[in-house]
Amino acid sequence: MIYREASIEDIPQIQIVRHSVRENILSDPALVTDQDCVDYLTIRGKGWVCEIGSRIVGFSIADLQDNNIWALFVHPEFEGRGIGRRLHDTMLDWYFSQTKDKVWLGTESGTRAAQFYRKSGWTEAGTHGKGETRFEMTFENWNN
Repeated sequence: MIYREASIEDIPQIQIVRHSVRENILSDPALVTDQDCVDYLTIRGKGWVCEIGSRIVGFSIADLQDNNIWALFVHPEFEGRGIGRRLHDTMLDWYFSQTKDKVWLGTESGTRAAQFYRKSGWTEAGTHGKGETRFEMTFENWNN
């Protein structure tokens, strides 16, 4: 497994991973465009991928403009191997090296993703969007 910074060339495979997930499924795949990915990777923040061979099997993207985790997804065939944890930790280490502002994310309630964030030290902070749970992480909590 190789972990590295995501590039624009990775977007087609990032989209494959995003559309393969079983939780937090996009109601309309057209809602997340390739141009959105370009903006988040090059202007708004930064992303990382996990590759096995030449295949991207997971990715994460942090957004410094809205202090948000825009994406953290692992292809279902590769779950349970620590890929999400490594992408998560790399992303938050980078995020908090750039700012001490708290970061937030939204995820479907009652999912394995929500359990993952709770176990990772995120705090529930209400709801977001269409009934998603909003989680927040502070600089202090991350560094403890």
